[in-house]
Amino acid sequence: MTLLRERSDRGQAAPSVRGGLLTGLLRTARPKQWVKNVLVAAAPAAAGVLFTAHALTRLALVFVLFTACAAAVYLVNDARDAEADRAHPVKCRRPVAAGQVPVPAAYAAGIVLGVLAPAAAALLCPPALAALLAGYLAMQLAYCVSLKHVLVVDLAVVTAGFVMRAVAGGLALGIPLSRWFLITTGFGALFMVAAKRYSEAVQLAGNGGATRALLTEYTTGYLRFVWQLAAGVAVLGYCLWALEEGGVPHTSVLPWRQLSVVAFVLAVLRYAVFADRGTAGEPEDVVLGDRALALIGLVWAAMYALAVADW
Repeated sequence: MTLLRERSDRGQAAPSVRGGLLTGLLRTARPKQWVKNVLVAAAPAAAGVLFTAHALTRLALVFVLFTACAAAVYLVNDARDAEADRAHPVKCRRPVAAGQVPVPAAYAAGIVLGVLAPAAAALLCPPALAALLAGYLAMQLAYCVSLKHVLVVDLAVVTAGFVMRAVAGGLALGIPLSRWFLITTGFGALFMVAAKRYSEAVQLAGNGGATRALLTEYTTGYLRFVWQLAAGVAVLGYCLWALEEGGVPHTSVLPWRQLSVVAFVLAVLRYAVFADRGTAGEPEDVVLGDRALALIGLVWAAMYALAVADW
């Protein structure tokens, strides 16, 4: 009976494994994270040139290339962290940690994608964009190997990944990027990254930082300070953009650009609710999982579109 009970206990503790190798590789590539790559459309949308055949074709290519690079990084990261992930209550279900995808297979798939994506960018994209993509891949791989263990640098690298996605859209179509666009994007990303780290630190308190040892070196007070500071700078940058007319009076029905500040601030405040509770995980999960936040985001997007169209 004891032996049967032990087997039962082990069976309950073991993570579930669904599907075969290809399914596991796809899950390891984090399809839900691909939403982040929509940021490549931010600059063209702000410039009002998004809905043209040339722009959509070029941005679709950039989206696919960023997705391939990100997938390569996830595969390598999960292969390196397989042992540590098995000690995490959630990450133990990742295909590599659960044994669905062998570590060598994850490394092999990551290397293939990591080689093919920059090669395709060099052939199909402008040189500056190809260099940006190669730099993104190199930075993220360095993050997997060592930078994620360096205080503050880990936050900067993840934030830079968001900014590089946004910059890529501008480079793809030759759109100059304003300083306010870069400031708002950068500090908005830092806000979400620091909020996620804060949530991880809160949830893993007392667990010795099982899978991310660096969390034990951050204090929750420091991470709270970072996301609050970043939120404030992001709002300030957006307000300065909205109030900067550039000497050209608006001819729209309402001052949509200025009014969009209200929706932007409400979105930041709503997101901060989850950050303060320690439940701000992946940004896409927070945004898509909360109806109020999603609705505020849609209102903001509508105002932003009306401002760009000068309607």
